[in-house]
Amino acid sequence: MVQAAVTVTPITSAPARRAAFAIRTAVFVDEQGVDPAVELDAHDHDPAVVHVLARTGAEPVGTGRLRPVAPATAKIERVAVREPHRRCGIGRRIMAALAAQAPQGTSELILHSQCAVEGFYRTMGYVRDSDVFVEEGIDHVRMRRSLTGP
Repeated sequence: MVQAAVTVTPITSAPARRAAFAIRTAVFVDEQGVDPAVELDAHDHDPAVVHVLARTGAEPVGTGRLRPVAPATAKIERVAVREPHRRCGIGRRIMAALAAQAPQGTSELILHSQCAVEGFYRTMGYVRDSDVFVEEGIDHVRMRRSLTGP
């Protein structure tokens, strides 16, 4: 069986946005038990926030968003890949697409990683810089990556 090509593109339409929100609901709310009232938030409609959608062929399979949080810092959030499509490089492609969308002048990316996937982010150059903390009942650590040097 030939696998369809994976594409990751910025979200520019209402149907793509709905597909991304459906992925996030499936992963964070249905699988992980995050309260649906906090999963979708005000940042989802902020025009400064970039959302991306990963597709395998025409099927939406993953998403993430990038939010400017300071003049030279952007935060990657809500990275999610549907369960049957995990561990085949889609998350890495989403992360690369989000980094490529960082506003000009951004020198650092930060994120809050669930502890269970900290190693995934570490393989892409993110470094842990916090103790464990809890968000929505899940252990997390803050991680960062410079865009300007080692």
